Amino acid sequence: MERLGKLLVERTIAQSQFDNAEASYKQAVAQADTIRSSIAKKTIRAPFDGRLGIRLVNLGQVINEGEAIVSLQSLDPIYVNFFLPQQELPKIKAGLAVRVTTDALPGDVVEGKITAISPQVDAATRNIRVQATVANSDERLRPGMYANVAVVLPGRENVLAIPATAVLYAPYSDSVFIVEDKPDQNSEQPVKVVRQQFAQLGEKHGDFVAVRSGLKEGDTIVSTGVFKLRNGQTVTVDNTLSPEFQLKPTPAKD
Repeated sequence: MERLGKLLVERTIAQSQFDNAEASYKQAVAQADTIRSSIAKKTIRAPFDGRLGIRLVNLGQVINEGEAIVSLQSLDPIYVNFFLPQQELPKIKAGLAVRVTTDALPGDVVEGKITAISPQVDAATRNIRVQATVANSDERLRPGMYANVAVVLPGRENVLAIPATAVLYAPYSDSVFIVEDKPDQNSEQPVKVVRQQFAQLGEKHGDFVAVRSGLKEGDTIVSTGVFKLRNGQTVTVDNTLSPEFQLKPTPAKD
């Protein structure tokens, strides 16, 4: 086509000769593209990184569409699927730790985390399917392996909680006011006084704050208005003025 194109410029061939050559060229290009497309379809590419298994076909064998060629497994991370009774559902959530043991690794415990919980309970067994993700860089765990899975529930700890409004916050230390009987009193009617007590605080939850040290169970403290008090001040207890404290407070509606 290039040669005839030069001859066409010199007016030594007819236009129809060049047109036939150009049509033959475009047809040859289209055929080459068809062959390249067919070759590309015969190239097998893995959809994800992983390790190949044993080949299921022989070299030179003609395979049909959808026929298995070789298994592909992702080993790191690896997913552990297990079932729990439906009554255990309120106790679990994504992010909880799991401990995996198997006869293939005697004495070893592999740790992971829950990453997915099925929204549907099995109608036949009343079990719920849970999936955990486990790091497996050394490839000790393999797909299809039988294992025992233990879900690690969050630990519970007894804490001494007081209303956050009972704390008098200060740069040097936080404190609360403990209500006590006035010492060395001679009157028949007991007189109540407050004693300022420094306290070490912990985590906050809702309207409450945990006390790590400085108070003991059974102490009577002032819950509100502590910024008006001073050490040794005489007080009268009136719990009718105490607000309602909640672990999960919600804003009041208008």
